[in-house]
Amino acid sequence: MASHKWTRTLALRAALAVATALASYILPGMPITPAFADRRPNSVIVWDINAQTAIWDVAHQQPQYQGRSFAIVHGAIYDAVNAIAGQPYQPYLIAPRANGRESVDAAVATAAYQTLAWLFPAQQPALQSQYTSFLAAIPDGAAKDGGIRVGGLAAAAMIAARTGDGSGGSETWTVGTEPGQWRPTPPTYASDGAVVGHVKPFLIPSASMFRTAGPPALTSAEYARDINEVEAVGGVNSTVRTADQTQAAIWWQDRRLSEWEIKRQVAVNRHLDTLRAARMFAMADLAAADAGIACFNEKEAWMRWRPVTAIQLADTDGNPLTVADPTWMPLLVTPPHPDYTSGHTCFTAATMSTLRYFYRTDSMAFSAYSADADATRYFTSFSQALAEVIEARIWGGIHTRSADVQGAKIGTEVVAYMTAHYFKPSW
Repeated sequence: MASHKWTRTLALRAALAVATALASYILPGMPITPAFADRRPNSVIVWDINAQTAIWDVAHQQPQYQGRSFAIVHGAIYDAVNAIAGQPYQPYLIAPRANGRESVDAAVATAAYQTLAWLFPAQQPALQSQYTSFLAAIPDGAAKDGGIRVGGLAAAAMIAARTGDGSGGSETWTVGTEPGQWRPTPPTYASDGAVVGHVKPFLIPSASMFRTAGPPALTSAEYARDINEVEAVGGVNSTVRTADQTQAAIWWQDRRLSEWEIKRQVAVNRHLDTLRAARMFAMADLAAADAGIACFNEKEAWMRWRPVTAIQLADTDGNPLTVADPTWMPLLVTPPHPDYTSGHTCFTAATMSTLRYFYRTDSMAFSAYSADADATRYFTSFSQALAEVIEARIWGGIHTRSADVQGAKIGTEVVAYMTAHYFKPSW
């Protein structure tokens, strides 16, 4: 465990070092104001690392809750940076008054600090220290004061928009007893995340906007194929799963999500300036948050049992093509919510589809390290990463193929809606 923490620390320090060395680049045709001519480290990436520290390293938010937190931070950052740049893109919530001479770094830091302090009030002293230290490197004066003002206005708008958004609800999953119905799974028998499907989306009009036709009928051949596939390749004692598939299953299950490192890595490799980084992170994180909300709304609509339940109780499903194995257990610990649809494929599809849209290409080399798997996995395209996570959830024994494929479909549909309605060029 100590070596994993050391490796994780090195990874974060390396990312910060790359970000610190990164020079800002000016968008073609964009006026070069003093705020953007100052080639400082990319503060968006720096504060994304700081957000990760607060959201995961300290708060240990699980994936179903992380999306909302990152979206709140980066939505506010985007509105602040976009305003100082002269609004070359549609604002998300607000376009604070700006003359272009405000410090972009001060605006980014303020938007991030204030939203994080609102999300995690218990961390306020540590966040304040981090914020004060960051601001100390920015020369005092009108530009710094202006950046703080713009960032504060963007943060205030975001906090107002997300206050009472349903995230504090008390919804719980309904425990079923009939074949096909979800119930808590061994070994933890936990239940969590039902509230997520009731959170107000950031982009889409309704959490149920992309409702699917539902999982396969228990008596269908498709259902039998789904369950028999997971039973064969996803069991803890599977003899057909390869070592690489085992590693991939564990790698994608890491609660310190690989998507965080991937977004920062491609931003650095593509030399994004502060404005483009702010837009990319906002697009990816807001889409991922909405995909997660839609996915969990879908889970509640169908309440489908997890593979471990389906396999152990296969003698009750009425399907002659499945056979019960009361001792079967998956490779991974099953998450505490229903199978259909897969939350991980929902938000991974949203992230990868956003990156493909933003960079106007699917082909891009990137990688990420997982401490849980103690491995780095490499990809040559965004679609390759999405295809692997669909398989990895099956290899881990925690999702059916139908749940994974339909989850990915929801993620891509959220991105299609976002790109048609948000973050578009203003000129």
